[in-house]
Amino acid sequence: MFVPCGESAPDLAGFTLLMPAVSVGKVGQLAMDLIISTLSMSKIGYFYTDCLVINAEVYSLPSRKLVALQLRSIFIKYKSKPFCEKLLSWVKSSGCARVIVLWSSHSYQRNDLQLRSTPFRYLLTPSMQRSVQNKIKSLNWQEMEKSRCIPEIDDSEFCIRIPGGGITKTLYDESCSKEIQMVVLLKFVSEGDNIPDALGLVEYLNEWLQIIKPLSDDPTASTSRISHWVSQP
Repeated sequence: MFVPCGESAPDLAGFTLLMPAVSVGKVGQLAMDLIISTLSMSKIGYFYTDCLVINAEVYSLPSRKLVALQLRSIFIKYKSKPFCEKLLSWVKSSGCARVIVLWSSHSYQRNDLQLRSTPFRYLLTPSMQRSVQNKIKSLNWQEMEKSRCIPEIDDSEFCIRIPGGGITKTLYDESCSKEIQMVVLLKFVSEGDNIPDALGLVEYLNEWLQIIKPLSDDPTASTSRISHWVSQP
């Protein structure tokens, strides 16, 4: 599935994999372009698979132990689950330490509580909770709430619902069953000019990982550096 640019596959043991879900407003994909551009990540290969219309590109930044997967197309019909299975198999075989998925969800499907709070949410797989739960709590982030599996039925069971989230739910469920460390970060958005949403999602990620360092002691410098990307021709 993974085809390296060089003669041999790079060593990705201990790396963090960043990837988008093809979702509302393409916010995750825009956020990944922003990260790849800002960090000047180098292309190391691509995913050759019959699950995608266009092959997915893979970039890395060894100094930060980051690898980025950028999806440029939708999935072939009925191929999204096989892709998730192949991707997670590659994550395990390559030795990646954890996976971070950036995605968006329909803002109009928020419940009353979500409408009154921040538009950002997160999800952790059980194996990830053990390693980062305290850090996440210190950021005062809000975990994605469970909602009725069938909203129209009052006595329906509660579960994690990800409307408009593409492969996110499948990736999350598969990672839970395979004990893969995964964090899912999301923003509720509407279709339109979604560049500001992508900026916000990267800043949300940066609160935790600090992958985009400030250019000065000014605490707003990292935000300014991120925002500068939008003004590039």
